[in-house]
Amino acid sequence: MAIATGSQAPDFTLKSKNDEGLADVTLSANYGESASVLLFFPLAFTSVCEAELCGIRDSLADYEGLNAKVYGISVDSPFSQEAFAKANGLTFPLLSDFNKEVSTAYDVLFEDLIGFKGVSKRAAFVISKDGEVIYAESSDDPKQLPNFDAIKAALA
Repeated sequence: MAIATGSQAPDFTLKSKNDEGLADVTLSANYGESASVLLFFPLAFTSVCEAELCGIRDSLADYEGLNAKVYGISVDSPFSQEAFAKANGLTFPLLSDFNKEVSTAYDVLFEDLIGFKGVSKRAAFVISKDGEVIYAESSDDPKQLPNFDAIKAALA
């Protein structure tokens, strides 16, 4: 079961890759400034993940209007995530949880997904400016997308 609402969000620093190179992204850097939306997804270059993240791309202004930064998180390498972002015109950071530490901390790691060990579940968390989990959703069905209306309502 994913970490519960009302709890302090596990802080992390993960790698993101873009044209400038590798960059560290730390969750707590947003504290006091903006909320954070964490979207865990199983694997880059899969149809459901592409649909989810392209949908976020197309509604990114909604999240910015709610003073929230959006991050996609998977166990893919930052290099494959960069290729995935470029192929789909994603303009928000994709963070590599290659070592599976953050997916484990948030309790959203499949032990086995169709023969793949240690893949992130499809999950969504909203973290307040104070670092509190104010929305949590995780699915054992990798085809089930998060409830984006509920995510936006948590940010309002």
